[in-house]
Amino acid sequence: MSKFTTQHEDFRNLQRRLLYLRTGLLFCLLLLSARLWYLQVVKGTYYHELAEQNRVRTVDLKPARGLIFDRHGELLANNVPSFNLYLTVEDIRDRDGMAAALEELIGLPRAETMKRLIQQAKSYVPILLKSGLTLREAALLEGHRLELTGLRVQAESQRNYVHGPLGSHLLGYVGEVSPEQQEEPDFAGLVQGSIIGKAGVEKTYDRMLRGKPGEKTIEVDARGNELKTVAVVEQTPGDDLYLSLDLRLQRLAESLLGAESGAIVALDPRNGDVLVMASSPAYDPNVLSRGLTPALWEQIASDTSHPLTNRALQGQYPPGSTFKIMVASAALESDKWSADTKVRCTGAFSSGRHVFKDWKRGGHGVMDLYNALVQSCDVYFYNVGQRLGIDTIAETARLFGLGQPTGIDLPSERVGVVPSIEWKQRVRKEPWYPGETISTAIGQGYITVTPLQMAVAIGAVSNGGTLHRPRLVRAVRERATGRVQEYPSVDRGPVPLQEGTFHLLQDALREVVLHGTGGRARSRSISIAGKTGTAQTVAARVTQLSTDEEAIPKQFRDHAWFVAYAPAEEPQIAVAVLVENTGHGGTYAAPIAKALIEEYWKDSDVDDRHQIAGQF
Repeated sequence: MSKFTTQHEDFRNLQRRLLYLRTGLLFCLLLLSARLWYLQVVKGTYYHELAEQNRVRTVDLKPARGLIFDRHGELLANNVPSFNLYLTVEDIRDRDGMAAALEELIGLPRAETMKRLIQQAKSYVPILLKSGLTLREAALLEGHRLELTGLRVQAESQRNYVHGPLGSHLLGYVGEVSPEQQEEPDFAGLVQGSIIGKAGVEKTYDRMLRGKPGEKTIEVDARGNELKTVAVVEQTPGDDLYLSLDLRLQRLAESLLGAESGAIVALDPRNGDVLVMASSPAYDPNVLSRGLTPALWEQIASDTSHPLTNRALQGQYPPGSTFKIMVASAALESDKWSADTKVRCTGAFSSGRHVFKDWKRGGHGVMDLYNALVQSCDVYFYNVGQRLGIDTIAETARLFGLGQPTGIDLPSERVGVVPSIEWKQRVRKEPWYPGETISTAIGQGYITVTPLQMAVAIGAVSNGGTLHRPRLVRAVRERATGRVQEYPSVDRGPVPLQEGTFHLLQDALREVVLHGTGGRARSRSISIAGKTGTAQTVAARVTQLSTDEEAIPKQFRDHAWFVAYAPAEEPQIAVAVLVENTGHGGTYAAPIAKALIEEYWKDSDVDDRHQIAGQF
């Protein structure tokens, strides 16, 4: 091969290599161009927004919740200034160091901080880390602001219950919306950290009370610190509620219950207004509304006295002898019994192999229906129950609203049990036995009611047969417009009994207080009609404990009932009192009802309707 040929071959190889190199360079250029096109065109908007988030942030402005007043315009719930700690995860450089610093500065557990950081792995949306910072805590955090990037202390309003535990079950409390609740339609659009009602009026009327949030657009530096405000959309405060509650009476009712567990409900039988709803023991809603920690919740949930239970509408108790009102009504409406039907009470009643005793040893003698109600004669009503049968009694009880919701504007109402043959077969898969009717006739056995139901029922007796839906909110004032919307009272319908039935009940209930078992409710200032009741606990019935009340452990003692209304001639207030494990209703519950009614009567000439209108 000649030298010329060799040089030619080398030249061709060189050209081939240059071609490969140019092709490779062209391919890399095309690949780079495609990548740039993808980043700038396809993903341009995404990266533009990401860059904007590094420069511009949106801060949610939480509205102040609406105020809550009683029927006389007394403030029950308002808002106070509070410092809250927010955290933006993307701005944090050292998560472990941040958690350690917060534990050292403000005592926030490191594990709790890390848990929140993991839940919110990457986000420019601030999350609420701690609410209700003290002034000292806020100052400490502001002093370390340069090291603690991603943290922001923000001044906001915090819910405040002016009278602490007073009326806590009725008012409820507030708390942070949970991730699960954010998925529900009622809370759609709420961001993490938003405050919602968790119980009571706060929960039922949450949408009105919470208002409409606003937002502030701010420009931040590389550390996430605010430089200037770009734009602001103002928040709208929540609407104000005016309740039917009488704060003065509520305070008295709770003091009358004292350390005892129980409930007091007082209604206006003319329209269903809830004047009092007391449940004991109570809780402080301010504690629950200002950052409920798992440890605190565990402490409250494990309390054997169940302070979170609203006994007025969630406590289900045997009604005892107060149920004789319904049994007497069933008898008067039946062709199997009459007001003149007489029974000789010797202190005991035999049914099969079982002997049912009367509360009065030795008996009451010969009784008609009127006197049996006045003296609360058990033997008389044993006979009535045996004659009528359980289904007739159950049907009349339901006419008074028992065994069904009252319709009150509060969450989680319980309905109790009105037993019948069908109910026992359906629920317990067992037949109904005659002896069970005997027990039910004096308000024992399977039957259970709530104090609220009994207040509604005695109210219907007092007004001649109108069942009212209990009304808690009387009016709402819209903060945005100033417009006032008044809520009318609602009738659930009449109790379809004869007029004569109501007249006999009313006469007998007045005599109960004047000369019967309710003598401790007798007042010199106002005429009171009512009915006592003593309900055995399940444990007391099972263990057949001693009849010596002082010898019985307190948790096994009877519940004391008293239902009443006043004035007996033209009723304006209906009351149900239930005190757990204290003994006889005439001894323990009747004096409470008397004190509450007398306090009400002191200012009975005030026209609340005009007074509330004058508040706006």
